[in-house]
Amino acid sequence: MGLKPEPGELPPGYPEKYQQEEVLQDGRRVFIRPILPGDAAELAEAIKTADAETLRRRFLGGPPEVTPGLMAHLTVVDYVRRFALVALDVASGRGVAVARYEPAGAGVAEIALVVKPEWRHAGLGTLLVLLLAKAAAERGVHTFTASYQAENRPVAALVEDAGGLSTLVIESGIADFSLAIDRRQATTDADVPPPPPAR
Repeated sequence: MGLKPEPGELPPGYPEKYQQEEVLQDGRRVFIRPILPGDAAELAEAIKTADAETLRRRFLGGPPEVTPGLMAHLTVVDYVRRFALVALDVASGRGVAVARYEPAGAGVAEIALVVKPEWRHAGLGTLLVLLLAKAAAERGVHTFTASYQAENRPVAALVEDAGGLSTLVIESGIADFSLAIDRRQATTDADVPPPPPAR
């Protein structure tokens, strides 16, 4: 994953306005941008080398088989129905987080987020969810949904930071939540992200 892509590298519909550099609570700098097909190799490596706990939380079990088809699915998006943001360490240029949404019905999208362990607890997850909510609201999405392990308190806290729960159902240890997106709030929060409380 490179930082700011060259104009010739941009796929159709690439929304450059979502490119921005941010300073996290601990002073580290990240460059956030929409995902690109060229991110596939680094993303594949990240999945293959992720720690077991990260994989369990992200995929609710074991890791998926890393195939060219899966990598194409994860990195080739239309930036409307399917949207993903990557966060890169400004110092190294390496990816440290990915947030995405996928269509799950009329005006509803399922979100997923993964942040490298050493980049957690600095507000990055909340920032990505707010930016993703802004993009979603501008594209007609009014509700985010997701499933996560009920014991995963950091995810529950992240959802609360990003706007609170509207619906939460827990069954067999899996929590399903529904989060209504307030278009005005999402736009305001994402334009000038407030630093969420440190965890």
